[in-house]
Amino acid sequence: MKDYSLESDFVRELDRDILSYVEKGLENRDEDGFNDLALRCFELQFNTVEPYRRFCLDKGRSPGKVERWEDIPAVPSMAFKKFVMTSFPAERAEQRYFTSGTTDPLNKGKILRDPAGVTLINAANGLLTREYVFPDVDRMRMFLMVPSPDIAPGMGMAVGLDVVRRMFGSPDPSRYLIDRRGLDLAFLLSALMEAERTGEPIVIIGSTAGFVYFMNACERDGVRFRLPPGSRLCDGGGYLAQFGECSREEFYLKSAEILQVDEHHCVNVLGMGEVSTNFFDNVLKDHLAGRPLARAKVVPPWTRTRVVDVETLEPVPDGDPGLLRHYDLVNRGMVVAVQTDNVGFMTPGGFEIIGRWKKTSWELETEAIKQAHGPRFMTPIIEFLLKRSLKKVGKLHDKITRTNAGR
Repeated sequence: MKDYSLESDFVRELDRDILSYVEKGLENRDEDGFNDLALRCFELQFNTVEPYRRFCLDKGRSPGKVERWEDIPAVPSMAFKKFVMTSFPAERAEQRYFTSGTTDPLNKGKILRDPAGVTLINAANGLLTREYVFPDVDRMRMFLMVPSPDIAPGMGMAVGLDVVRRMFGSPDPSRYLIDRRGLDLAFLLSALMEAERTGEPIVIIGSTAGFVYFMNACERDGVRFRLPPGSRLCDGGGYLAQFGECSREEFYLKSAEILQVDEHHCVNVLGMGEVSTNFFDNVLKDHLAGRPLARAKVVPPWTRTRVVDVETLEPVPDGDPGLLRHYDLVNRGMVVAVQTDNVGFMTPGGFEIIGRWKKTSWELETEAIKQAHGPRFMTPIIEFLLKRSLKKVGKLHDKITRTNAGR
């Protein structure tokens, strides 16, 4: 029997070749190489992920019968809520966390990463973060509107942003803004005012919901900031009705009015626990290159994205809406092909998301989800702490202003 353990030559060579493929960068156009790696991932996962093996056999697919990556069966994202979908023993996991549970908060998926898988993820997402969030600078002073991994070890966004902090944070202390008591509002306001005073651009990264709560509180209390040119926001998640209606367009208007950060310096990222690669907006990189604003999620060379019909699951023409299906080589530790319930469409620059499919009624949740950009990345307790912390933005802002004026 062939050896598919983490120590086997098969897996070690596969990891090495995937890493090499990623390191070729965003201009890599090796279609045959992608196909070969995807089929090798499929062979590994078919033989090691028992629920996936049964799923494939039910569809009459096996490594000997599949010749193209497009024909690899895509497992529904819901499977991650029912099974542990890993190509390695669970006890070998280096990282353990949960999916966001947007559609069912009580039934979250379990995501496990082995050490070599973590290396692949960090290499891929580090390259993408450099290209789409920090294309013009090496490091920036960074503020993370999420809890640290010490506080929220099961939160994928917290784990991922710890890597971002270490890779791109400036020597000036980059800081998590949410602790067990909630948002450190006094520190955040002081940091924003200091950036205004010094003219040093900053980056704030966090969930879309966190930004909306903060900007709504500032709007309510008449608080405005003028962050230095080059400052930027990077938000993960979507604009969901649970925290008040806020369309994508309204989000960018608020960022300009409240923080003086223009739309082309607001980078949204789609991150899903079930898929290892993050998908970044192209707007900042395109703006710096002098290209017109045409927001889209970029599909990097080590992934493929297809849009399929919500009923037949067959591909639809480019530009038509359907369910997003992702093929991700960096998903070696789970399954390479994942069928999501995100509704979107392909664009010349990548893809866009317009909502989430509601399986119970087979209808798009247009009332509950406005211009959705993926999961919220917030737990109820973090959401509660954040909202509670933002009750006195105006009073605290005035107090800090008076203190600074008296120095």
